[in-house]
Amino acid sequence: MIDLAVITIYTLALLVIFIYSLSQLHLLVNYLKATKATDDSEKYDFSAGDQLPRVTIQLPLYNEYYVVERLLKNVARIDYPKDKLEIQVLDDSTDHSVERTRDIVEELKSRDFDIQHIRRNERTGFKAGALKEGLKVAKGKFIAVFDSDFMPGRKWLLQTLPYFKNDKIGVVQTRWGHLNRDYSLLTRIQAFALDFHFILEQTGRNFGRNFINFNGTAGIWRKECIIDAGNWSGDTLTEDLDLSYRAQMKKWEFKYLENVETPAELPVVISAARSQQFRWNKGAAENFRKNYGKLLKDPSVSFSTKFHGFFHLLNSSMFLIVLLLAVMSVPVLYIKNTNPDFSWYFNVLAAFAVSTVIFFACYYVAYAKIHGKGIKTFFRFVGMFFTFFSIAMGFSVHNSLAVLEGHLGKKSEFIRTPKFNINSLKDSWKGNRYLTNKISANLIIEALLFLYFGFAIFSAFKLNEFGLLIFHLMLFSGFGFVVFKSLKPEV
Repeated sequence: MIDLAVITIYTLALLVIFIYSLSQLHLLVNYLKATKATDDSEKYDFSAGDQLPRVTIQLPLYNEYYVVERLLKNVARIDYPKDKLEIQVLDDSTDHSVERTRDIVEELKSRDFDIQHIRRNERTGFKAGALKEGLKVAKGKFIAVFDSDFMPGRKWLLQTLPYFKNDKIGVVQTRWGHLNRDYSLLTRIQAFALDFHFILEQTGRNFGRNFINFNGTAGIWRKECIIDAGNWSGDTLTEDLDLSYRAQMKKWEFKYLENVETPAELPVVISAARSQQFRWNKGAAENFRKNYGKLLKDPSVSFSTKFHGFFHLLNSSMFLIVLLLAVMSVPVLYIKNTNPDFSWYFNVLAAFAVSTVIFFACYYVAYAKIHGKGIKTFFRFVGMFFTFFSIAMGFSVHNSLAVLEGHLGKKSEFIRTPKFNINSLKDSWKGNRYLTNKISANLIIEALLFLYFGFAIFSAFKLNEFGLLIFHLMLFSGFGFVVFKSLKPEV
């Protein structure tokens, strides 16, 4: 009975991952169609006399000592008439970065920029609360949002605003770039994952007329859309995803621009990556809990949108499934060895390997878009593919706890991701005043799983069963990386 229960759970986990892979395959098909399609969007032609609208740029800050100067000076270089541009510095900081920000704001005011340094007495609603507060006095018809580590190009507004000629467009979102992609293995795997999301997933969903999300930054909203959708809310940790779904359920359309890149800085320390991952994964689960029931019941929403919305909002919940699959895989190894009657069933389960093939193809398309094609690129991709999934599985305990908290409705504070102003290999993060040496409690679980999958590798040779060896090697190295980098981040 125990063997049967283990195999049933293992099979169900494989089945969920397979169905999820089919959703990704559909996005791949949509993406390939999008690359061949002509963009016939209705657009303003500002060079032909169409009037430039008033725009408000919102810059939410919280203790951004290292990057605030870079941010404000970069935003001041955006090519747009000063009499049509308002900049709101929404500063909830509680440290000495406030003085630095104030000095830069005053300097920009002396250069005739319409810029306000907006402070709140309490950080109610965190980032969502700051954006909502700024919106009360925003002069712009359109609201652009940039997090503190983003550096929009000079022509950014002129590249995005034309699409608002279509009155149904509520948001224009651009693709994130990476200032420090090659700083370390940690930044390379983050870039690998984000490139996949911003190339294949966002484009595939948008082309298929399914719901996409404003990514919290590097996008621009129609102010009317924000108000109509119910305004910003701080009741989830991903206020961007929440407002995105509420807006699209109100029939606003989103436009995604893959070819407009907005560079940003990736976390270079694993503790910073952990805090970011926790917020994103818990917030997604919270949004599934809050919004998916409404989406499912809406008769005007297509089956395709409901299907992709399900996996979009439950994307982070795949960590739970992967962790369950990984833990079950070791007893499965012994069951397979000691119960020859099950051999036919395990041969059937092997067919689920097609999920890996689908993921491989999807990620390769996104990788090739950034890095180009060719034999050398392909082999570099193969290495990155297995490295990324190994380390992603190493994060599965941390991210699964975040997902569980989200689904169970446990509330927690919005923990900002520390910024470093890292642009090249020469820059160092050591001495950053926002970092702490606190080791998370789940590090013990991760260390135990590192040993557990070391035992799985030993078992493969002991039992002469090598079907799961690569999987267990990935898990062993992934948990090892996470544990080692958590204990020795400077190495």
